Amino acid sequence: MAKDHFRVFDYIFVGAGISGPFIANDLCREGADCLMLEAGQHYTRRTYPTNGLDGTSQMYWSGGLELGHDAKIAFLRPKVVGGGSIVNQALVDRFDDVALDDWRSASGITDFTVADMATWYDQAESEIEIQEIPAKFRNKNAEIFDQGFKNLKFDNAPLMRAQSNCRLEEGNCCIECLNGCRLGSKQSTPETVLKTALENGLSLASQIEVTQIIENKGDIRVIGVDAKGGQVSYRARNLVLGGGAIGNARLLLNSGFGKKLPHIGKGFFCHPQFMSFGIYDEKINSHTGAFQAFKSDDKGFRKEGFKLENVYAGPEGIALLVPDFGRIHHEHMEKLSHFACIEVCTRDTNPGQVKVSRRGKALIRKVQNKEDIHRYEKGAKVIDDIFKSTGARQIVHGRFAIGLHLMGCCAIGTDPGSSVIDPEFRLHGHKNIFAADSSIFPNAPGINPSLTIMALSKKASASILRSR
Repeated sequence: MAKDHFRVFDYIFVGAGISGPFIANDLCREGADCLMLEAGQHYTRRTYPTNGLDGTSQMYWSGGLELGHDAKIAFLRPKVVGGGSIVNQALVDRFDDVALDDWRSASGITDFTVADMATWYDQAESEIEIQEIPAKFRNKNAEIFDQGFKNLKFDNAPLMRAQSNCRLEEGNCCIECLNGCRLGSKQSTPETVLKTALENGLSLASQIEVTQIIENKGDIRVIGVDAKGGQVSYRARNLVLGGGAIGNARLLLNSGFGKKLPHIGKGFFCHPQFMSFGIYDEKINSHTGAFQAFKSDDKGFRKEGFKLENVYAGPEGIALLVPDFGRIHHEHMEKLSHFACIEVCTRDTNPGQVKVSRRGKALIRKVQNKEDIHRYEKGAKVIDDIFKSTGARQIVHGRFAIGLHLMGCCAIGTDPGSSVIDPEFRLHGHKNIFAADSSIFPNAPGINPSLTIMALSKKASASILRSR
C-alpha cells in the first residue's frame, strides 16, 4: 500500500552525497523546511562495515560494480548517506585554468574562471578541515612514488585531503577509510555539513529510492520505494537533485523530462583509473598506514591528459584487477605484501550516454576512443619507468579500467538545446528544480571533483536563497 506524506516541504533533496548536504545546510540555516531522501543506508562511526567485501557490497549500487554495455569499464557509484564523501580517500583540489577554460567554452557561462570560483572554494573550504599526510607517516608505497619522480625528474606534490586528526601516530590505517572513517576524522558530509543541517531542522529519510518526479503547477510530488518495497510519496515546493550523473539522469528520464530536454543522459564522463603494480624483493606493505600521499604535479602530464597517484585497495579489489588465472594469479596474490601500486587516471575525451530500459533501469554506454587509450598508455609508460628506476623485479598492469568520478548527463549551460541545467542551477524551463552536483559537469576536468562539487553547491545555495 502506498504511504503518502502530506506535509509540504519547502525543499526535497534527492541524494545525500556531497552536494545535497552542502545546499541543505545553507537553506536550513535560513529557516527552510527541508527533507533529504537517500537510497542508501545511514551508517555511524560504530556501524561502518569493517572489511572490504561488506563495504563494497553494502555501500555501492549493484553491489559494487556497474558495467557499461561492453563490460570494459566498471563504474563505482556510492549508495550510502554521505555518498562519495564516505567511500573515498578524501582528496580535494581546486580546478585550474585548463579545466575551467574548457568548462567556460562548453557551457557558455562566463564566470567559470579561477578568480570567479575562488570565493566559492573559500566558502566550501571553511566548512571542512584540509591537511596533507606528514612526511614521517608516509608508507613505503608513497616513498617509492616520490623517489621514482625524483629519479625521472618529474614534478609531484603532496595530496591535500579533507581530514582532521587521523591519529596516525597510533598506527591507524587509511585502507579502512574506504568503508567509512570510524574515527570521524575524514571530513565526510555526515561529519560536517549534514550534521549541522540535521541540527538546524533537516529531515533525513534513508533507504528511500526515488523513482519518479511529478510536477504540477509549482507543486512537486516525489515518489519512491522504501527498504521493504513499499511505495512512498512526498510533496514539496522545490526539488534539489543530488543523485549524481547516473542517478539524476535515470530519475529525470523515467519522469518524462527528456521529451523537452533531449540532452538529459548525454555527455557522460568519468576519470578511468588503471592500477599498476610493481613487485619488489622486500615487503612494501602498501595497505598499511597513510598510503595515498602523492600526486603528479607535472605540466607535461596535465597537457597529455593523465595524472598519477600512489594508491591501493583491499585484497578483494587487487584480486579482481590482477590479470591471469589459476596458478599465475595465485602466485601474484601470494606476493601481495611486496606490491607497490600507482594508478594512472585519465581525463577522458569521448562522452558516453545514460539511457533507461523499459523497466526504468539505467543503461550505460561509455567507450574509450583512441585518444583516451593513448593517454592511458603514456601514463602506464611513466609508471613502468618509475618502478624500474626504484628496483621493481616485475611489473603487472591491472586488467581493466575502473570508472571513478562519474560526471555529466545533466550538463550546465546557457543553451537548453545542448544542456540541462541553466546558469542559476535550475533545470531549463523549471523554476523550482535545481542541481549542482557532478551531473552538471559539461566535461571531464582531469582533477578530483569533490571540492568543486562543494564550491558549486555553495554557489547554487546562494542563487536559490536570492530567488526565495
